[in-house]
Amino acid sequence: MPREKGRKLVAQNKKARHNYQIGHTLEAGMVLTGTEVKSLRNGRCSLVDAFATIDDGEVWLRNANIPEYAFGTWRNHAATRTRKLLLNRREIDKLERELGDSGRTLVPLSVYFSDGYAKVEIAVGTGKKDWDKRQTIRERDMNRETQRELAERNKRRR
Repeated sequence: MPREKGRKLVAQNKKARHNYQIGHTLEAGMVLTGTEVKSLRNGRCSLVDAFATIDDGEVWLRNANIPEYAFGTWRNHAATRTRKLLLNRREIDKLERELGDSGRTLVPLSVYFSDGYAKVEIAVGTGKKDWDKRQTIRERDMNRETQRELAERNKRRR
């Protein structure tokens, strides 16, 4: 049976880039059950309250909501169970060093299939203050306004 090629996005944590200053990002595999994979293939996943932790040298994804598979049996999975993430020892050690600073956390950014395998993109994030968020919004609006003015100016020249 031919394997899927490319990257298919399942879920994205849009609030993560708003609430956190994103630093180092990594791609990690996930240890999943069969019904979790089927539910992900149907595009059902939520990373709204999800975060990752490092416990005893292993990385765990917590509070990621993968709803029960609709056609599952009594062996269906729990929706918000803790899932193990697969990373190399060097990557885990590097994450532990980066998380040593206060105010940093591991944030899942997206869940996707890469060549048929379920992956999660995690990042080291530093929480933003309210004024940081307002400043980011202000910069984005200014850039958008500048682009509009340039487009209007180029339109007039033609």
